[in-house]
Amino acid sequence: MKKLYFFTTLLFTFFFFYQTHTFASANSRETYEKTGHVFWDVNTKEKLVALTFDDGPHPVFTPQILDILAKYDAKATFFVAGNKVIRFPDVLKREVKEGHEIANHTFHHLHHNMTAEKLSAELEKTDTIIKKFTGFKPSLYRPVGGIYNDVIINTAIKNRKEVVLWSWNQDPRDWANPSAGQICNYVTKGIKPGNIILFHDWHGSEYTQNCQTVHALDNILEFLYKNGYKCVTVSELLYRSTQLIPDSFGIYPVKKAKTSHIDLIF
Repeated sequence: MKKLYFFTTLLFTFFFFYQTHTFASANSRETYEKTGHVFWDVNTKEKLVALTFDDGPHPVFTPQILDILAKYDAKATFFVAGNKVIRFPDVLKREVKEGHEIANHTFHHLHHNMTAEKLSAELEKTDTIIKKFTGFKPSLYRPVGGIYNDVIINTAIKNRKEVVLWSWNQDPRDWANPSAGQICNYVTKGIKPGNIILFHDWHGSEYTQNCQTVHALDNILEFLYKNGYKCVTVSELLYRSTQLIPDSFGIYPVKKAKTSHIDLIF
């Protein structure tokens, strides 16, 4: 009986500790959106969408993506990992030079057992390395794996970040390496004004030479172009939807709107 009590107590203690330290409480999407700092998409009638690319920069695929974006005069937002920026800073510099937006996707691409202290350190380290090569700190942040809870959201806001997820109908799961046709069909069949579309520009390793996302992108942009859509950065999408910025702008200098702390890298 004593053994049973001992093991029952031990089991209860384990689960209590595990839940307390592993699972932070999470609220609904609506609750987080009401903070004004968390976004899945934007409510707009303009045919504007934001293409976003996670986990890069990649030495092969990101330059190929940049070539395709330039072909259609499309702008994108790159949520970069700090440990990739250190290895491939010239790719990051090209992204900025060609008018794209850089955003924070943590340094080590961690998502398990994320504490406020750990996330703050990841954000700060990534900001520092991005500023080293570009001269500015990004204002946007995307949680790794799209995982969010009170700790992640509150910590990001305290670190002066806008949290950007993606439209629930615009995750083609390209990281799982579906065919280019599947990626293209998934994105185009459900496209709506204000969508934030999720892609990945890092696949495999730095030596990987083939990427279905790259193969799909040309057809996706051709579809968007023919159907009257314009691809803009996430920050432009947010500000165009609230009419806080003009239609045309340059990439520098960094400007700050009076009504928000977001840095506009336009």
